[in-house]
Amino acid sequence: MEKKKSRGLGRGLSALMADVNEQPATTTTSGTSVRRPDMMVPIENVVPNPDQPRRTFTEDHLDELTASIKEKGVIQPLIVRPKPGDDGKFEIVAGERRWRASQRAKLHELPVIVRDFDDTEVLEVAIIENIQRADLNPIEEAAGFRQLMEKFGHTQEKLAQALGKSRSHIANLMRLLQLPDEVREYLEEGKLSAGHARALITSDDPVTLAKKVVSEGLSVRATEALAKKPKANDKPKVTRSAPKSLGDKDADTKALEADLSAALGYKVQIDHVAGQESGKITISYPSLEALDDIVQILGSGN
Repeated sequence: MEKKKSRGLGRGLSALMADVNEQPATTTTSGTSVRRPDMMVPIENVVPNPDQPRRTFTEDHLDELTASIKEKGVIQPLIVRPKPGDDGKFEIVAGERRWRASQRAKLHELPVIVRDFDDTEVLEVAIIENIQRADLNPIEEAAGFRQLMEKFGHTQEKLAQALGKSRSHIANLMRLLQLPDEVREYLEEGKLSAGHARALITSDDPVTLAKKVVSEGLSVRATEALAKKPKANDKPKVTRSAPKSLGDKDADTKALEADLSAALGYKVQIDHVAGQESGKITISYPSLEALDDIVQILGSGN
């Protein structure tokens, strides 16, 4: 039996989105360019995608969209695919919020653009469309990345390349999924930012600290400081004197340290083993945001 080749990251998200957007556009009376639908289908024949990364639908936003649809109809058609194993039904690839609002507006049919996407491509398009529109909260975005990795075997590096994100951005977002449910709810509700949440990951009691951050409206910097603050019963660390240097650093090493520090924007220390060709470089960073910057700078040459 011939082994099926790995298809990487689908057809490539840019290719998928180009396929979605290639439909000829028309112009409304207000001058807005919209895509022409392939057909109108009964609303009861359109079903949501069970793997849709977007799980939170704000009531206020749905109410506003419902009012708009009642007045002007659905201007942008939904992207759908034929529902596998169910003739006559269509599964939403992009546009679930429009579908929900149309149900509230009591529409009987919807404009759709039909595409023959497989399961991986459906998930990829749903994630990239939401990300491009900044429509996912950090937890939803992280869960979408995890779906792509666990369900389809994609790597962080491949996702970063396809989505136009840094690998550190994807890694840091996925770390948020380690937080307790209560803290993740604060993120989903917009009470905490991703920066706050990253600081809470290192805390021994992220739930208590998250409540304090939310109630007092603390900044990310203040949250980082609280997360690093030692407990009252923590034993003070015994500081040992550093080993004596084998010799003062020469002028060339000091100059190289200064050049690297200036290039990165963070303190760089070079420790060269005297008489050998080996040593180590240490880069100091004050926060997780600074670490993100350093990772992006170092990875930009790839």
